[in-house]
Amino acid sequence: MPGYPKLITRLNHIEPVPRRIRAMHQGEVLVDTTDAWYVWEWANYPRYYIPRRDVREELLVADGSTEDTPRGTVRRYALANGANGPNGPTVARLLIEGARRELSDLFRFEWDAIDQWFEEDEQVFVHPRNPYTRVDALRSARPVRIELGGVLLAESSSPVMVFETGLPTRYYLNPTEVRFEHLVPTATVTRCPYKGTTSGYWSVVVDGIVHDDLAWTYDFPTRQLLPVTGLMAFYNEKVDVVLDGVLLERPKTHFFD
Repeated sequence: MPGYPKLITRLNHIEPVPRRIRAMHQGEVLVDTTDAWYVWEWANYPRYYIPRRDVREELLVADGSTEDTPRGTVRRYALANGANGPNGPTVARLLIEGARRELSDLFRFEWDAIDQWFEEDEQVFVHPRNPYTRVDALRSARPVRIELGGVLLAESSSPVMVFETGLPTRYYLNPTEVRFEHLVPTATVTRCPYKGTTSGYWSVVVDGIVHDDLAWTYDFPTRQLLPVTGLMAFYNEKVDVVLDGVLLERPKTHFFD
């Protein structure tokens, strides 16, 4: 079984972003642009590169240093209102001399250093959405059974299958079809650029052994994933999935390196 995620776009590919991109930090608009660029610093998803004119540079402060990157020479910036001022952590890099003409005078921000990112008026989590990634949630009449160590965890004749470019198929089942006597809720919360924020995680207990955070649910998924609202899925990397009577091979993904 080949590993996941699959490579979608070649490294260092660039193209214009056709959407309005905004970033908010500490209640202030830091970025507002309709002229951003996608830059694939690695092949699975892009980064936003923002024209300097569309960044409120008064909210940043240059730390006086530069560095060479594969995309050109950059000047580093901290937040002007950060706890350590110019001595704070780097939150942005300005390409003062781009290896490609299109990249010169563009800012690249550290995603997690900024409070909120938006595409148009919809908040985006974790990283920019890849325009070449497609996520479909389709209802199915193909029976699916979830087991671990020979113990039945869930079984459904009407699952919702989620097909996400570059990842294995996920199988979402009604909670009434899940055997909760084998599950223990946890405090884990994860976010996905395409599905939103999880509402709950569960560990699986089989023969006294706890398998951490193997199942999850979305009570308020993004609009594209509304069919999985309130349904539960399991990491098929760590459980046995029997689909249409056939035991599927467990995929290998970056979630369990």
